[in-house]
Amino acid sequence: MSEPTVCGKCKGEIKGKTLTALGKSWHPEHFVCLVCEKPITAVTFNERDGNPVCSDCFAKKYSEQCHKCHKAIVGKVVKAMGKTWHEDHFVCAGPCKKPMAAVPFFERDGKPFCKADFEKLFAAKCKGCEEPITEKTIIALNSNWHQDCFVCNRCKKPVEGDTFAVENNMPVCNSCI
Repeated sequence: MSEPTVCGKCKGEIKGKTLTALGKSWHPEHFVCLVCEKPITAVTFNERDGNPVCSDCFAKKYSEQCHKCHKAIVGKVVKAMGKTWHEDHFVCAGPCKKPMAAVPFFERDGKPFCKADFEKLFAAKCKGCEEPITEKTIIALNSNWHQDCFVCNRCKKPVEGDTFAVENNMPVCNSCI
């Protein structure tokens, strides 16, 4: 004689219809959500500690919340800056608004920025060309300069050496003085 089939919820013997799920047998009326205790009727459901959980309760109780929309994250989760995000909500805080789930980013004031927008918004600007400076910089005349932009105001050749003259707040090489 075989052992009786036992219900995964009430632990009582099952003598009639049997529902099998999560590696257990259940009285059909006992296959209910662990949280709200409503019958699980959907084809898809979730599991918590070996018990069924309906999709709504799982999203509300066990899913992480998106930092941007504050809704449950059921699909892919992005973890960045100590927060969780829907994949399509983790975007550059700058003008481009590009998705950044799989790319390096810069953080400023708790917000993520792509490299291009970060440089455009926050990097020091060159006095010669007004573009962001991302490499070595020359600091002269109370301004930042790209090495290639620090040129003589007259002959337009690079200013070399430690000394130069100043004309209209612009550098002038020793050859042009």
